[in-house]
Amino acid sequence: MTQITIFVFMNLNDFYEKGAQLFLPNLSVDLVIIGYTDSKLKCLLLQLGDKWILPGGYILRTESVDDATLRILQERTGLDDPHFKFLSVFGGKDRKFTEEWRQFFKINNLPFKEDYWTNDRFVTLAYYSLVDFESTTPVIGNLDTAFGWFDLDQLPNMMMDHKEIVLTAKERLKEDVRHEYLSYNLLAEDFTMPQLHQLHQTILGEELDRSRFQKKMLASGMFERLPKLQTDSPGRKPYLYRVKKD
Repeated sequence: MTQITIFVFMNLNDFYEKGAQLFLPNLSVDLVIIGYTDSKLKCLLLQLGDKWILPGGYILRTESVDDATLRILQERTGLDDPHFKFLSVFGGKDRKFTEEWRQFFKINNLPFKEDYWTNDRFVTLAYYSLVDFESTTPVIGNLDTAFGWFDLDQLPNMMMDHKEIVLTAKERLKEDVRHEYLSYNLLAEDFTMPQLHQLHQTILGEELDRSRFQKKMLASGMFERLPKLQTDSPGRKPYLYRVKKD
């Protein structure tokens, strides 16, 4: 079970009564959307009643999994071409959350039926996405009432198994940045090597030799130095870099 993406041509009743005709049953997508601000990693969550959930949605019968993931990300972040990477499958034999939804519907005076297709067991395909915090414009849906960015180390009360998914993404990100060049997705298009260095230290939770780190990044050949220096900080002015375009 996951957060619901409701299309404008569907009201809630049609979604629950007829949604199985449009979406693949028993399969959903959940997204751990990670931003970086004030030297901290943040996770985008949606408020549902007195709890919080991950952004997510269902897969149309007419689209691929990747297309569905991209669509949901674009809907939730307002980004045209957001980064995303497969995380894991969450599909325990008892992964259904009927009672949690029953209570939510009751509290909000919404009609509830046992045979709604969304009450069945669901397998979710989880992805994580690294986004530029300042460029992201989160959007809420029909059921959630607010969005919030939360420290990965200070998560709120969450529904279902979504906290487990977030913590899995946190550990995977640590592993991935040791072997892949992807953390730049958390920064603005133009950034300095000191900013990238600090970001890696935040992700890994450990200190990294600054000189060795910069040499490693530049040796990758992924980044190009811009002719202008950063001028909005005191002291030594570091060069700006950006990812080379194909």
